[in-house]
Amino acid sequence: MRDYSLVKINLTGGIASPGMLEGILLMAQKAGVKEVSIGARQQLLMWVKADTQRGSGLPSLRESLEAMQIDFEIDTHQYPNIISSYCAQEVFQTGQWLSEGIYRDVLDGFDFQPQLKINISDYQQSFTPFFTGNLNFIASSIPNFWYLYIRQKQSNTIFRFPLLIYTLEISKVSKRLEGILLSGTDLSEEEIYEKMIAQGEIISQLVQEDLVLPQFMLPYYEGFNRYGNKTWLGIYRRHETFEVAFLLDVCKICLDTKVGQICTTPWKSLIIKGIENQDRASWDKLLGKYGINVRHAANELNWQVEDHCREGLALKNTIIREFDQEDIRTFGLCFAIQTRSKSEVFGSVVIKKRKILAGLTQVYDVYHTVDFNPNSRQLVLFEKGLHKTHIAEILQRLTKRYYHRSTASITEKPAQPQANSTSTHQVHQCKVCMTIYDEKLGDSQQGIKAGTKFEELPDNYCCPVCDSEKENFEVKTVETTYQL
Repeated sequence: MRDYSLVKINLTGGIASPGMLEGILLMAQKAGVKEVSIGARQQLLMWVKADTQRGSGLPSLRESLEAMQIDFEIDTHQYPNIISSYCAQEVFQTGQWLSEGIYRDVLDGFDFQPQLKINISDYQQSFTPFFTGNLNFIASSIPNFWYLYIRQKQSNTIFRFPLLIYTLEISKVSKRLEGILLSGTDLSEEEIYEKMIAQGEIISQLVQEDLVLPQFMLPYYEGFNRYGNKTWLGIYRRHETFEVAFLLDVCKICLDTKVGQICTTPWKSLIIKGIENQDRASWDKLLGKYGINVRHAANELNWQVEDHCREGLALKNTIIREFDQEDIRTFGLCFAIQTRSKSEVFGSVVIKKRKILAGLTQVYDVYHTVDFNPNSRQLVLFEKGLHKTHIAEILQRLTKRYYHRSTASITEKPAQPQANSTSTHQVHQCKVCMTIYDEKLGDSQQGIKAGTKFEELPDNYCCPVCDSEKENFEVKTVETTYQL
């Protein structure tokens, strides 16, 4: 008998109300759980001791969850979580019409537990993946209508459904397609479409234009960040676990200050939105109480490893240390480590473990996606048969290829007929999140007028994005090109 079992609780869309999460955590604490983690599909994961004594361990948690009518799985993955880009809503670049209410309409419409992976994505964000699901709904530019991209299980081939799906039809369409795709029959794209339509009409429109997705740029998602007249807080943990006691205190502050949701992300972090300015001090004290660091470097935040994978996490941390020593830039890239043959990870650079010599030893192969787009399902081999001690060096070479390619794509553009004039001026850039303070523009969010020199800023001035102190800005020279 196993000593511990993995309990998975799906947080639909990566959204948890503080009250519900508090209830789950109290039950977990009673069962002896001290730490939990977030999965790549925004679910809650915890290892629970398989204690046979009544009122403790796994039996206790099972009974409590059943009493609260909370769906869960133990050591199985039959029902993958529905993931969504709601965690990015309001705080990162998003589309025009997709709102909290529409996310709610979509997610509340599911009256069944999907066995297929379903992604619900805003078309303009680049924080959550678009195509890691089997059914990938992506908002179109037409309000309340969605593209649908289908990927059959254990396949990397994606095809676009010929109709735009209406918001309130997403659950119905998902249920129909699940029955079709899990029937055990290999079907063509046309057969899937015909079988779906044969089950009755749906509110839809013909696709009239191709989906255009933004260039991938992972936003800095940690620390205190202002938006409008409020603040959001991103919390990342290097070991990918959160103390139950800490999360219970997070729930308490949310309940006390009327913060309605806690969001989980595919990067295994938390985002708390809607923090009022007068409540900021309470969150500072909470982070201090548990010694939570929210100043990790950006080249550590753009990694994804498999859920509960100590091997992948150890390799990630080793590579990051070497990156730090060599001062390697990774902006625009994201990395993934795959140690299990059938697992799925998200990244523009993918490190895959491969066993050789009848499984007696192992090597690693390094791939990158086509055009370094992490939302592409096509991998290009860069280097194979590596010992893990050489991976960081190979990744440095790969990053150089990426930036050379990016530079070449700029310099190879056709010459413009207009003559150009270039001037330079100095700005100050935050070393943590790369936000720029330009005295020509000032900082309207903090009431700093245009023309205010950096030296004239008050001593308590901080970065408007990551809240980093004034001393963490450095001088940079930028070029501006004018057409004559």
